[in-house]
Amino acid sequence: MGKEFKSKDPEYENRIRKIFHRANFINLLEIQIESIALGEVRTFVDVKDKHLQQNGYVHAGVISTLADHSAGGAAGTLVGEKQVVLTLEFKINLLRPGIGNRLRCEAKVFYHGATVIVVDSDVYALHKNREKHVAKATVTLAVVGSQYSGE
Repeated sequence: MGKEFKSKDPEYENRIRKIFHRANFINLLEIQIESIALGEVRTFVDVKDKHLQQNGYVHAGVISTLADHSAGGAAGTLVGEKQVVLTLEFKINLLRPGIGNRLRCEAKVFYHGATVIVVDSDVYALHKNREKHVAKATVTLAVVGSQYSGE
Protein backbone atom coordinates (compact mmCIF):
# COMPACT_ATOMS: atom_id res chain seq x y z
CA MET A 1 0.00 0.00 0.00
CA GLY A 2 1.44 3.37 -1.01
CA LYS A 3 0.04 5.53 1.80
CA GLU A 4 0.98 5.28 5.47
CA PHE A 5 -2.00 5.42 7.81
CA LYS A 6 -2.09 5.59 11.59
CA SER A 7 -4.57 3.68 13.70
CA LYS A 8 -6.92 5.62 15.98
CA ASP A 9 -8.22 2.33 17.36
CA PRO A 10 -5.84 -0.58 18.02
CA GLU A 11 -8.85 -2.93 17.86
CA TYR A 12 -9.88 -1.77 14.36
CA GLU A 13 -9.73 -5.25 12.85
CA ASN A 14 -12.11 -6.75 15.43
CA ARG A 15 -14.45 -3.74 15.06
CA ILE A 16 -14.62 -4.15 11.27
CA ARG A 17 -15.32 -7.88 11.62
CA LYS A 18 -18.17 -7.10 14.05
CA ILE A 19 -19.62 -4.55 11.62
CA PHE A 20 -19.69 -7.13 8.82
CA HIS A 21 -21.12 -9.77 11.17
CA ARG A 22 -23.95 -7.47 12.37
CA ALA A 23 -24.98 -6.14 8.95
CA ASN A 24 -28.09 -8.14 8.08
CA PHE A 25 -28.06 -7.36 4.34
CA ILE A 26 -24.36 -8.25 4.07
CA ASN A 27 -25.10 -11.58 5.79
CA LEU A 28 -28.02 -12.18 3.42
CA LEU A 29 -25.65 -11.73 0.46
CA GLU A 30 -23.00 -13.86 2.25
CA ILE A 31 -20.20 -11.32 1.76
CA GLN A 32 -17.04 -12.46 3.56
CA ILE A 33 -13.86 -10.70 4.65
CA GLU A 34 -10.62 -11.95 3.12
CA SER A 35 -8.25 -9.50 4.83
CA ILE A 36 -8.13 -6.23 6.77
CA ALA A 37 -5.25 -3.72 6.99
CA LEU A 38 -5.16 -0.02 7.80
CA GLY A 39 -6.93 1.74 4.94
CA GLU A 40 -7.70 -1.48 3.08
CA VAL A 41 -10.24 -4.29 3.12
CA ARG A 42 -10.50 -7.27 0.78
CA THR A 43 -13.77 -9.16 0.56
CA PHE A 44 -15.44 -11.83 -1.53
CA VAL A 45 -18.75 -13.49 -2.21
CA ASP A 46 -19.22 -16.96 -3.63
CA VAL A 47 -21.82 -16.49 -6.34
CA LYS A 48 -25.09 -18.42 -5.94
CA ASP A 49 -28.38 -18.34 -7.84
CA LYS A 50 -29.75 -15.72 -5.43
CA HIS A 51 -27.06 -13.27 -6.64
CA LEU A 52 -28.08 -13.49 -10.29
CA GLN A 53 -30.43 -11.33 -12.30
CA GLN A 54 -32.83 -12.63 -14.96
CA ASN A 55 -30.13 -13.16 -17.63
CA GLY A 56 -27.81 -15.17 -15.40
CA TYR A 57 -25.32 -12.38 -14.64
CA VAL A 58 -24.46 -11.25 -11.12
CA HIS A 59 -26.93 -8.49 -10.26
CA ALA A 60 -25.53 -4.95 -10.30
CA GLY A 61 -26.95 -4.49 -6.80
CA VAL A 62 -24.75 -7.29 -5.47
CA ILE A 63 -21.67 -5.83 -7.16
CA SER A 64 -22.51 -2.34 -5.89
CA THR A 65 -23.15 -3.54 -2.35
CA LEU A 66 -19.87 -5.45 -2.31
CA ALA A 67 -18.00 -2.33 -3.47
CA ASP A 68 -19.80 0.03 -1.07
CA HIS A 69 -19.63 -2.07 2.10
CA SER A 70 -16.00 -3.01 1.47
CA ALA A 71 -15.20 0.69 1.08
CA GLY A 72 -16.92 1.34 4.41
CA GLY A 73 -14.76 -1.32 5.99
CA ALA A 74 -11.57 0.20 4.58
CA ALA A 75 -12.56 3.66 5.79
CA GLY A 76 -13.64 2.25 9.15
CA THR A 77 -10.11 1.04 9.87
CA LEU A 78 -9.02 4.68 10.15
CA VAL A 79 -11.57 6.08 12.59
CA GLY A 80 -11.75 6.02 16.37
CA GLU A 81 -13.67 3.41 18.33
CA LYS A 82 -16.52 5.88 19.02
CA GLN A 83 -16.86 6.85 15.34
CA VAL A 84 -18.53 5.27 12.34
CA VAL A 85 -18.47 5.96 8.62
CA LEU A 86 -21.58 6.45 6.52
CA THR A 87 -21.69 6.54 2.73
CA LEU A 88 -22.37 10.04 1.43
CA GLU A 89 -22.10 9.18 -2.24
CA PHE A 90 -20.77 6.52 -4.53
CA LYS A 91 -20.23 6.23 -8.23
CA ILE A 92 -19.76 2.88 -9.86
CA ASN A 93 -18.68 1.93 -13.35
CA LEU A 94 -19.88 -1.53 -14.30
CA LEU A 95 -17.17 -2.53 -16.76
CA ARG A 96 -18.53 -5.89 -17.95
CA PRO A 97 -21.17 -8.42 -16.93
CA GLY A 98 -20.50 -10.26 -13.69
CA ILE A 99 -19.91 -13.83 -14.76
CA GLY A 100 -18.25 -16.40 -12.55
CA ASN A 101 -18.34 -18.34 -9.33
CA ARG A 102 -16.74 -15.71 -7.08
CA LEU A 103 -16.59 -11.94 -6.82
CA ARG A 104 -13.63 -10.35 -5.07
CA CYS A 105 -13.30 -6.72 -3.97
CA GLU A 106 -10.23 -4.67 -3.10
CA ALA A 107 -11.16 -1.45 -1.28
CA LYS A 108 -8.37 1.07 -0.60
CA VAL A 109 -8.53 4.51 0.98
CA PHE A 110 -6.99 7.20 -1.19
CA TYR A 111 -8.10 10.29 0.77
CA HIS A 112 -8.43 10.54 4.54
CA GLY A 113 -9.64 13.77 6.09
CA ALA A 114 -11.07 14.51 9.52
CA THR A 115 -14.70 14.33 8.36
CA VAL A 116 -14.55 12.72 4.91
CA ILE A 117 -12.80 9.59 3.61
CA VAL A 118 -12.74 8.55 -0.05
CA VAL A 119 -12.17 4.95 -1.09
CA ASP A 120 -11.61 3.19 -4.41
CA SER A 121 -13.23 -0.25 -4.70
CA ASP A 122 -12.33 -2.62 -7.50
CA VAL A 123 -14.50 -5.70 -8.06
CA TYR A 124 -13.25 -8.75 -9.95
CA ALA A 125 -15.07 -11.90 -11.08
CA LEU A 126 -13.38 -15.28 -11.11
CA HIS A 127 -14.56 -17.40 -14.05
CA LYS A 128 -12.86 -20.49 -15.46
CA ASN A 129 -9.68 -19.80 -13.45
CA ARG A 130 -9.41 -16.26 -14.87
CA GLU A 131 -10.13 -13.05 -13.06
CA LYS A 132 -11.75 -10.11 -14.84
CA HIS A 133 -12.26 -6.56 -13.60
CA VAL A 134 -16.04 -6.07 -13.57
CA ALA A 135 -16.51 -2.80 -11.64
CA LYS A 136 -14.75 0.29 -10.31
CA ALA A 137 -16.38 2.38 -7.58
CA THR A 138 -15.41 5.58 -5.82
CA VAL A 139 -17.09 5.86 -2.43
CA THR A 140 -17.20 9.03 -0.30
CA LEU A 141 -17.89 8.45 3.38
CA ALA A 142 -18.64 10.79 6.28
CA VAL A 143 -16.94 10.27 9.64
CA VAL A 144 -19.54 10.69 12.40
CA GLY A 145 -19.92 9.98 16.11
CA SER A 146 -21.51 6.64 16.85
CA GLN A 147 -25.06 6.62 18.22
CA TYR A 148 -24.71 2.89 18.70
CA SER A 149 -22.23 1.35 21.12
CA GLY A 150 -22.00 -1.88 19.14
CA GLU A 151 -22.74 -4.02 22.20
